[in-house]
Amino acid sequence: QVQLVESGGGLVQAGGSLRLSCAVDGRTNSAYAMGWFRQAPGKEREFVAAVNWSGRNKYYADAVRGRFIASRDNAKNTGQLQVNSLKPEDTAVYYCAANNERITSVPHTNYDMWGEGTEGTVSS
Repeated sequence: QVQLVESGGGLVQAGGSLRLSCAVDGRTNSAYAMGWFRQAPGKEREFVAAVNWSGRNKYYADAVRGRFIASRDNAKNTGQLQVNSLKPEDTAVYYCAANNERITSVPHTNYDMWGEGTEGTVSS
């Protein structure tokens, strides 16, 4: 059974940064893409970033491109999302997800393994 566990959320002032991590437990290989999503209160879950299986190809939502950096460490089976220049509208629960495809993907329906989320709150 594959489990994803996020960490690194917290309260930060606008302009600040957080480093979110995702530990992937139960995988014996790196043949999966990893995605990051977020859900703000009262809103639907939205795509944030995705990293392909090797970590070389990344894709970002327009709202975060240039501020967020996604990466992964296949030796440790972990993923990271560095979130910089935070704005109050970035406040959300952040989820990591994985699928058995090697390429990046945007729709959340393409991911079948999810973590429980970590909350990031940005104060103005």
